[in-house]
Amino acid sequence: MVLSAVDEESYSDNTSYSESRSHTGRASMSTAAIAAHVLVVLVACAAAFFNLVSVTVPIALICLIGVGAGILAVIQRAVFFLGEEDQLIVEGWVEKRAHNGPGVTLVNPFTYRSASLRSAETLSATQYAKLCNSKDGSERIEKGPQLLFLGPYDRLVAKSQALSLSNTQYALVTNQLTGERTVMRGPCIHFPGPHDTTQKGEAVSMSSTEYIFVEDKLTGERKTVRGPCVWFPEPFEAPSSKCNAIALQEDQYLRMKDKTNGKRWVLRGKAQVFLEPTWEIEGKGEKPLKAWSLKAYEYVRLLDSVTGKISVHRGEQVVFPGPDESMLDGEVLSAIDLKVHEYCKILDQATGDIRVEGGKSGGSQQVYLGPNEKVLDGGKRKAVEVDENHAVLVRDKGTGQLRLVKEKQLFIPGPNETIEEVRELIRLADHEAMIVRGKDGDFQYFYGSEERRQNGQPRSFFLEPYDEIVKLCWSKGRRRESRNLFIERFDCRPQFMSFEFNCRTSDNVELILEGTFFWEVVDLPAMVKSTGDTSGDLCNHARSQFIRHVARVTLKQFMDESHSIAKKVWEEDTAFYKSRGVKIHSLEVTRYQCADCRTSEILEQIIQETTNRMNRLSQAESENEVNLFRMQGQIEQERMNGDLLKIQHEHTTDEAKVTGQSEAARIAAFMDGLRESVPKVEDRVSMWQVLRKTEALSVISQGDAKLYFTPKDVDLSIEARSSG
Repeated sequence: MVLSAVDEESYSDNTSYSESRSHTGRASMSTAAIAAHVLVVLVACAAAFFNLVSVTVPIALICLIGVGAGILAVIQRAVFFLGEEDQLIVEGWVEKRAHNGPGVTLVNPFTYRSASLRSAETLSATQYAKLCNSKDGSERIEKGPQLLFLGPYDRLVAKSQALSLSNTQYALVTNQLTGERTVMRGPCIHFPGPHDTTQKGEAVSMSSTEYIFVEDKLTGERKTVRGPCVWFPEPFEAPSSKCNAIALQEDQYLRMKDKTNGKRWVLRGKAQVFLEPTWEIEGKGEKPLKAWSLKAYEYVRLLDSVTGKISVHRGEQVVFPGPDESMLDGEVLSAIDLKVHEYCKILDQATGDIRVEGGKSGGSQQVYLGPNEKVLDGGKRKAVEVDENHAVLVRDKGTGQLRLVKEKQLFIPGPNETIEEVRELIRLADHEAMIVRGKDGDFQYFYGSEERRQNGQPRSFFLEPYDEIVKLCWSKGRRRESRNLFIERFDCRPQFMSFEFNCRTSDNVELILEGTFFWEVVDLPAMVKSTGDTSGDLCNHARSQFIRHVARVTLKQFMDESHSIAKKVWEEDTAFYKSRGVKIHSLEVTRYQCADCRTSEILEQIIQETTNRMNRLSQAESENEVNLFRMQGQIEQERMNGDLLKIQHEHTTDEAKVTGQSEAARIAAFMDGLRESVPKVEDRVSMWQVLRKTEALSVISQGDAKLYFTPKDVDLSIEARSSG
């Protein structure tokens, strides 16, 4: 707490007011006495003026009043009545004197110039007054509790409360005369000296996880103060803001650097870190860094930036880096898990050696990179399965030579070998053929057909290291306008190929012809020797031939002889096709039209009329054929009906014969069986008839038919008999 000049001026004004208070009281008392005397004189003069009293009475009265006033003035200057808090300051001709109350003070009225009363200052136990001696300029402090009477030359500069300090408070006291600084710690009540300025402050209360940096302003030294404590500063110490200690877990660390000597180190957990003033945390922010917890299949490579040394740490463990170490690969690496069919190439950058690691025959293998190693060719790769259908083309980087591996195996290349290509077995169907150019430029022709293959030539084969398949670029499209059809497998079966081109008749009608070749490749070496665009050559040659032949005929002749013209085109120049190694089976014009629209319309009408006429003729022929077929069908039906009746008659006759013979045999057997027992033929016939009737009745009884018998049939007689 610092007292300012404004406070001192206010205290000076209060003091002046208390000193002038006594002068004002005595002046008011003298004024009242003078007013009373003047009033008495005026009354006496008025009475004399109105002849109420004699003139001598007022004069005598005035004299008495004057004497009394003089005596009163002397008494007022000589006698002072002081209370308990009053103080009389008498200013003599040479010095000042002070008289403190309570009591009556007698002063020689002729030995001083003026006298004044002022009140004493009451100071409590927590108050103090700062006094200034106007005679010698000295200052002093008066502490309470007391009733303070100032000296004759004292002036009250300030009256203030003492500084009350608690357990966690302090006061920084500065002596303005000597510059000395002291710290007063609480709990206490501090009364400053006359030349002291005071600053009140709070001590820094810190828990067990807090700390501050303290700097000595005189020496510049800095130190760390840790909690738990309540810190009070020394006179020239200045604290920083409170900081929290950094709690490191078991897998955490901090990179530290001492700014005074450049020393670097790593603080590992588990710990509570209180930083020193010269320490700083390296890295992003002040957060703890996490150590690398490695599993059994993980590892990390650390690079020392000072020495350049690389260290490899494998799991299972928690890895803390050194002060100058950083992660070489930017992340935790997993071991390369190589299965039985996998491999990888590893380059040692220190020596330049390359090694190949592959999976074990019994299972997988874990491969860890060394300090200076790196994986080539993008990491692990699959081994090539060499079997009946696959071979592998391998280049030796040391010699630059190629070799084709055909032996059945799980192929893994050597350190200086690279796999150029995995080649599949080329299988040719019976109708297929292929051309292979050897390393010397010779052509080899392979056929799927057994008839065309040479002795010992395989039907399926692998392409050798320096061999390549010959591709021919043929033209495509109906007019063969583009040449971008690449053929490497040649189809030796007969096949169709369409074409389209323009030609002009002798009567100057331009036609657009469309047709098809039915052709076949018969001599592959001759074809390759003579042309590289077989389809284009065939169509172009046919076009020139058609132009030559069509130019000799009119439109009507062409319409009637188009097929014969097409036949002449390929039959007249078979040597050309033979030289190209192909055989033309047929050449047909499938469609033609006029290039000019009007001519085309007329031609369409002609064609339409011709077509309609042919359709009508065909329709009439069809109707006649239908009627003829219907009549032939009816004749054939009647002939078959007669044959059916004849056959039915024959069947009925045969059936009757069989039935009669069967019945005769039964009757004969019946008659012969009763010959001895019934000698008469008539009786036996009668018995046979009775049996036949019985059979007829049994058959009829099984159905819903009704049988009516006549009396004759049942041999019924009616007799009338009388009763009695």
